[in-house]
Amino acid sequence: MFVPNGRHYIDQDDIDAVANALQQDYITTGPGVGIFEQEYAEYVGAKYAVAVSSGTAALHISCLALGIGQGDEVITTPITFLSSANCVMYCGAKVVFADIDKDTYNISPIDIEKKITKKTKAIIPVHFAGQPCDMDKIHDIAEKYGLFVIEDAAHAIGAEYKGRKIGSLSDLTTFSFHPVKHMTTCEGGIITTNNKSLYEKLKLYRAYCMTKDNAMLERKDEGPWYYEMHDLGYNYRLSDVMCALGRSQLKKVDMFIEKRKMIVSKYNERLRNVKGIILPKQMEGCNSSWHLYVIQVLNGRREVYNRMREKEINVEVHYFPVHKQPYYQKNGYSEVCCQNAEKLYEHALSLPIFFKMTDEQQDFVIDTLIQILEE
Repeated sequence: MFVPNGRHYIDQDDIDAVANALQQDYITTGPGVGIFEQEYAEYVGAKYAVAVSSGTAALHISCLALGIGQGDEVITTPITFLSSANCVMYCGAKVVFADIDKDTYNISPIDIEKKITKKTKAIIPVHFAGQPCDMDKIHDIAEKYGLFVIEDAAHAIGAEYKGRKIGSLSDLTTFSFHPVKHMTTCEGGIITTNNKSLYEKLKLYRAYCMTKDNAMLERKDEGPWYYEMHDLGYNYRLSDVMCALGRSQLKKVDMFIEKRKMIVSKYNERLRNVKGIILPKQMEGCNSSWHLYVIQVLNGRREVYNRMREKEINVEVHYFPVHKQPYYQKNGYSEVCCQNAEKLYEHALSLPIFFKMTDEQQDFVIDTLIQILEE
């Protein structure tokens, strides 16, 4: 029995939505994009949303919109995918890694404050596995030092912090719609904000920083065909076809999350007394959307990983600390130490979790894991 670690879910409604979008006058840069953005903003409780080609693109232009560049420093976590740090490097700024909290695996507010310098411009907290970071403390730090906050919520679609959905709390929040996430647009991402000025900048950076807005034009007498480029923007647009899939998926995302919570409940119930592992903890006031279910295997993680894979159970490891990647080691990070992050990496194992996971599949995962641990 093959059990994937994560898997998208596409039904006939999704297929029909895409087929319908393909028959419209616009299949890209049309009205479907704006409709999806409005619906997503309403879902998370934000004023504005900007759809883009990936979660990485969302992080990149979020940094650009905040003016992050040469000479600036941005603090983030090493337990994340590469994009959370790379987006800072794309802008010519310096990434500073703060260690994680050993219980939640999220970035530690205590270590964030230790890493702040006169060059620090922003914090990028990552809601690892779907559990929100301690945003009250992070916002207090940001306000104290005059910093921006970009929440990386690639794992946290539908997650809640103290009764509010992630996506409406900070200067900017980025999401990913990669197929292993809670909902998908094939590839794609979105940024939410309550700041109209940032919203307008994001729209420009998404599409070459090109404008026809007469109020912005330097040459106002060229004619209605004329456009200008005022900065170095990118082609990070998301098509109407992908947005149609996103709108269809968004209608089901709460159902997807509820199923994930059921899977988590069963994992917790059956594994809570198993020796040799640590189960994930949820911080009070946080309602995780459970993108990942990460346990710690205290001894023999490599053997457990290999034997689970031999049984065609697709366990994963999230993540190899970013500061330990060869690129970062060669570019000034060889002396960086994030003790809690590095210790988590040695023991972390992500068990399968996805919407269509059957009881039979989950029982197979649990029984196999217990057997391996006992042996």
